[in-house]
Amino acid sequence: MVSVVLMHSPFLGPSSMRPLADELASDGATVLLVDLQMTITEAPVHQRLIGAFADALEDSGVEGPLVLVGHSGAGPLLPGFADALELDVAGLVFLDSDLPTPGRAWRDTVDPALARQVKASVRDGRLPRWDRWFDSDPLRLVPADLREEMRDEAPEVPWEFMKEQRPSVEWTGACGYVLLSPFYEEAAAQAESLGWPVERVESHHLAAATSPSTVAAALRSVLSRL
Repeated sequence: MVSVVLMHSPFLGPSSMRPLADELASDGATVLLVDLQMTITEAPVHQRLIGAFADALEDSGVEGPLVLVGHSGAGPLLPGFADALELDVAGLVFLDSDLPTPGRAWRDTVDPALARQVKASVRDGRLPRWDRWFDSDPLRLVPADLREEMRDEAPEVPWEFMKEQRPSVEWTGACGYVLLSPFYEEAAAQAESLGWPVERVESHHLAAATSPSTVAAALRSVLSRL
């Protein structure tokens, strides 16, 4: 039986994935939710993130085989996370995220207008918290108690993170995709073209926090087909 390892977005904290972790665990799955918050405050961010992830899994005592599930900004880093482990990784699942772009930086993979918009918000070398990137608060979709926990956890990420090259690691093993929001439809379509199992949930980017049972069902379906 595989163990499911959940990684939250670097722009949020573990509370954004905790409802999904609890839902999966309630069904008997072995689930580990990794807290990556403290590793993303200083450059080099990718190196710190991946090192902390490997240390956390070693300390947890979790046993393989593992399936790594990365939400949003954690998705493109999944091959790097897998490569850092000595444990057997059976597959990667991208949860409403872009697909990996080894050796390329975030700012090289997005619309230049978006990169300029984000860079314009930088103060003292740091981005504002993720919920302040938008005209309307994306956390409004989350219940009030969880919303405040997620807001408190959201870090001010160094702009350097957006310029750093992602790890040049190629993954040739099994992959799957769970789409939560229309924004990542292109990534889901690309995953389908590669022959990956794909599930679509008609919801929003933070559905792992607000509709964990629905997202868990989609994730189980993908896992069963890896």
